[in-house]
Amino acid sequence: VKGISHTVYATSLFQVLKDHGYFTIHCGKAHFGAYKTPGANPINLGADINIAGSAAGNPASYLGESDYGNVPGKFKLRAIKGLKQYWHSQTFLTRALTLEATKAMDTARLKHKPFFLYMAHYAVHVPYNADPRYFEKYRERGLNKSEAAYAGLIEGMDASLGTLMRYLDTHHLTGNTIIIFMSDNGGLSHPPRTGKIDTQNDPLRNGKVSLYEGGIREPMMVDWPGVTKPGSTTSQYVAIWDFLPTILQMAGISRYHVVQKIDGKSFVPILKDPAYTDTARALVWHYPNNWGGSDGLPGYSWSSAIRKGSWKLIYLQKEGKLKLYNLKNDIGEQHDLAETYPEKTRQLARLLTKKLKGWHAQMPLYKKTGKPVPWPDEAVQ
Repeated sequence: VKGISHTVYATSLFQVLKDHGYFTIHCGKAHFGAYKTPGANPINLGADINIAGSAAGNPASYLGESDYGNVPGKFKLRAIKGLKQYWHSQTFLTRALTLEATKAMDTARLKHKPFFLYMAHYAVHVPYNADPRYFEKYRERGLNKSEAAYAGLIEGMDASLGTLMRYLDTHHLTGNTIIIFMSDNGGLSHPPRTGKIDTQNDPLRNGKVSLYEGGIREPMMVDWPGVTKPGSTTSQYVAIWDFLPTILQMAGISRYHVVQKIDGKSFVPILKDPAYTDTARALVWHYPNNWGGSDGLPGYSWSSAIRKGSWKLIYLQKEGKLKLYNLKNDIGEQHDLAETYPEKTRQLARLLTKKLKGWHAQMPLYKKTGKPVPWPDEAVQ
C-alpha cells in the first residue's frame, strides 16, 4: 500500500512465490510492519496462512498457562495472536508454533501444492521464560536460572527443526524440500544474559544490534537434496538479503516482477561449489539509531560498516571515528588498523559513502546544531 508514512513499498518473497503456485505459510515472529499498518499482517504481504505473526517483535510470554500474554479485555501489543487452542495449557510457544506449522503443511499437501514455510520462532528472544521440557536439565548442569532458560529456548528451537524434518520424512517430502536455517542477528550480550557484557559471543566482539561481528555474523545451514554435500562448508560471505534471489533460483523461477531494486545476489553458485570465492563484493550495514539508553551503548548505537574481502570498516557516527579490521587475522576485531593502513581506510570510507548516498540513507542529527553527522569519507583524518 502506497502513501503510508514510515513504510516501504516492496514486493515480498511470499508474494512472488504465491504468484508462481506456491502455498505460502508464515509461522511465528513477523515484525514486518508497525501496529495498524498493512505490513503488520503477513497475509497482506502474500502469505496464505499467518500463524501468530503481528507487529510484535517479541512475545509477552512463551507460556501457554499465561495464554501467551493475552489478558481478557486488555490490549497488549506483544501478546501472541491466535493459538487460543493452547491457552490454559502447558504448551510452550515454540512447541505450539511447531504443531501449527505441521497443520499448515498438511493443508498444502491436501491442495497438492508446493509450499514455502517461513518458520520464524520467537525463541530465543526475551523474555527468557523457562521451557519445562529442558530447564531443569540445564540447572542441574550448573547454569543459573537465566542461562538455563536461554539454553532451553535454544534446545526447543532445535527440537522444532527436528519435528519438521521428521514430518518431511513421514510424508516422503525430504528429497524434494530445501531447508535453510539462519539467525536474524547475533546473540544478545547484555542483561538479562549474565556474565561480563559483550563476551557471550566470544571470540566475536559484542552482540545483537552491534555492527561488530558478534552482532552480524550468524550461523547458517542449507540442505538442498542432490546439490549440497553433507558436512561441506564455505568461507564465502553472504547476507540475508541474498535470500530472495537465491530461493527463487532454487525454485526455478527466473521471470518475476518486483517493484523494488534487488540488492541481494544468489548464492546458488556457492552451494554448488563451496570453494567459490568473491572478495570484490561489498556488504554494507547502516544503523543510524540509538540502542541502549539516552546516550547509546558504545559500539552499538549510531554506526555504519562495510566489508569487502577480509577487510571491514566500521564508522562510529557520534564519535566521527573510523575503525579498520582484517577479519582473516583478527576475527575478534581487537586490533584497529586504521592508522596502519590509511589508504585502505580511505578507500573503504569512500565506497561506504558512495553506497549510503546512493540509497539516500539517513544520518543522525546532532542535537545542538541540527546538522547531520559527516559522511564516512569526511571523517577520514
